[in-house]
Amino acid sequence: MSTLITGGTGQTGLKLAHLLHEANQPFLITSRSGAAPKPYKSVRFDWLDSATFENPFLADPTINRVYLIGPPVDDMVTQIKPFIDLAVTKGVKRFVLLSASQLDKGDPAMGKVHEYLVDIGVEYSILRPTWFADNFTRIFITSIRNEDHIFSVAKDGRIPFVSTQDIAQAAFDALLAEKAPNNEPYVLGPVLYSYEEAAELLTEILGRKIFYKRRTEAEHRQFFESFGLPKGYAELLVSMELKVGDGSEEAFFNIEARKKIIGKESLRDYLLASKEAFSS
Repeated sequence: MSTLITGGTGQTGLKLAHLLHEANQPFLITSRSGAAPKPYKSVRFDWLDSATFENPFLADPTINRVYLIGPPVDDMVTQIKPFIDLAVTKGVKRFVLLSASQLDKGDPAMGKVHEYLVDIGVEYSILRPTWFADNFTRIFITSIRNEDHIFSVAKDGRIPFVSTQDIAQAAFDALLAEKAPNNEPYVLGPVLYSYEEAAELLTEILGRKIFYKRRTEAEHRQFFESFGLPKGYAELLVSMELKVGDGSEEAFFNIEARKKIIGKESLRDYLLASKEAFSS
């Protein structure tokens, strides 16, 4: 029996592959190109091309668990549902879906996929991480290097930024748990930070002043659209960041212990480990 990792060369997928490899657990990676880092086995898979959906099962008929990372599209469930249905006919019993802290069952994007997995009666775990610590070396890397600032519409909202390593560990544990998880845990970092406090951390670590710029909704939406995201998906991301300003992520951080997974790596830990990236 083995695990299929969709989005296997992405932020959490590749880290999950490392964990499975170290544990001597069989797995298969998918990517749109069909390529993956050695020594991992991979197949071509594209959410926007249903002709590729059977490729993983032809390459490994023993797949019985799937880590799901959906495409950044407005109507995500329409793209993912046919693959889930196919996977079930191929013997997949458990799905672990990467969702988001603010998306409940039935909400747009991953929320609809969450609802479908529950409704069809498979084993599932819906991971609901907060904002990624890794965003600082991806989304903010250019503005930090060239303009000494980070930005958001989240005002003074505080976030327990979580590392993708901790998200991958949560996925690993859910995929390999002996008993079906059938849960939807929030996945959070161990310390709360506002963006102002994050800028102060960067100032301390980098030895130069890093500022926090408060963007307008329109500016932030245009930023996400510049990555090629559909307008509706960009609007969803902006609306989620606005909720941060109203205290959404701090509320999740303070929720009862059984509903959350607290990672090991704080934002400070992550930024210290990534220090060189900001001056390259």
